[in-house]
Amino acid sequence: MSMAQAPVEHERLRVRVRGAVQGVGFRPFVHGLAARFGLSGFVLNDSDGVLAEIEGAPADGFLAALWLEPPPLACVDAVEVTPMPADGQRGFTIRPSITAGAGRTRIGSDTAPCRSCLNELFDPASRFHLYPFVTCTHCGPRFTIATQLPYDRPNTSMADFDLCKDCAANYTDPFNRRFHAETIACPVCGPRLSHSVAEIATALRHGQIVAVKGIGGFHLMCDAADDIAVKTLRLRKFRPAKPFAVMVANEASAGQMAAPSWAELALLRQTARPIVLVGACSGLAPSVAPGLDKIGIMLPSAPVHYLLFHALAGQPPGTAWLEEPQPVALVATSANASGQPLVITDAEALAGLAGIADMIVTHDRPIVARADDSVMAVIDDAPTYIRRSRGFVPEPGWPHGAGRRRSFEIDDLRHPRARGIPIAAHRRSPHGAHGPLLRRDRAADAVDVGRCT
Repeated sequence: MSMAQAPVEHERLRVRVRGAVQGVGFRPFVHGLAARFGLSGFVLNDSDGVLAEIEGAPADGFLAALWLEPPPLACVDAVEVTPMPADGQRGFTIRPSITAGAGRTRIGSDTAPCRSCLNELFDPASRFHLYPFVTCTHCGPRFTIATQLPYDRPNTSMADFDLCKDCAANYTDPFNRRFHAETIACPVCGPRLSHSVAEIATALRHGQIVAVKGIGGFHLMCDAADDIAVKTLRLRKFRPAKPFAVMVANEASAGQMAAPSWAELALLRQTARPIVLVGACSGLAPSVAPGLDKIGIMLPSAPVHYLLFHALAGQPPGTAWLEEPQPVALVATSANASGQPLVITDAEALAGLAGIADMIVTHDRPIVARADDSVMAVIDDAPTYIRRSRGFVPEPGWPHGAGRRRSFEIDDLRHPRARGIPIAAHRRSPHGAHGPLLRRDRAADAVDVGRCT
């Protein structure tokens, strides 16, 4: 039964939510809604998505909120409601996941650190101060650390990290941002880098090439203003001319080294953190993108990247520097030998990158799914995928037969519910929190854009 047809007079309802609803804080969200509307029952993950049963007060407000107020990273495809007899349950609980059956749901994409986590990252009073793996229900790795569904900590590469007392308290506190956050960790109980941020920053200042393990694989990084370092990277990577992508601290910094339009800035600030092709400017080594008038720019996608820019800026206090132009830009190119796939394991990095990188920075949270940086551009005022990967997968893409390069135009008609159309008759954009509703622009399929990675 569709949500719009659900008879709210029944005392108990079974509610099935389908879509990208695992690993995005959906169970804590449902728990909060139940408390808000005075409902009892339970919620859990299973192979079909999220399942809840509720009883008590009329449920129309609860059901409407599932569609109108989902967590930032969630993408609700459907809400199905079935009336049931009441059983008199008191209270509302998050039950253990049901693992039986083939997985027919999907988890959220990997996302950059949220502002709340960044505030904690640079707050000396926070227990997450300068911790390179800070995360919460609204940000961090998802797809690249999942071993199977349902999305629970034992089914991720965080399984071997037992929660400390403080993290366990956060995990079980319904009023905490990390309530049932499967990636929760801190310096006491979580993953650790093989090198300190200070050591990495020193190597970069001295013109060295550093391999840094990120979310979906390793990056090879060096000072993007140091032409000798960039040329050395080209020589060692056997990449004589193909342009390198550049990571900058923030949007203000991007404006110092490139000339992004407002549409390109909108792509840059997406939580997916794609590389965005923009007009080249000054301040970068000539060898970064030789002979081209475009440069690939990206913003930090992991806490360790923010920590590097913080260290390279002289460790300024507070968070104001996160919005201020920073003079340092870093080449951030996929870490792999020519013709080889992106390196994701520590063993691969130590064996395969030793002849390229002067320093190899690993950590002990395994990457399960390889995901290279996504690449986008704005062509004829339309956001265009050049490569769709980290930050967008595993959300559904567009038809495979349409060609590798796919273009879209922004739909100025927002979600149907904003126009008063019954929500049961529609599904949300497959891109969820990554942007506005998009529709296919088939005419642009033939456009060829140089790739910068």
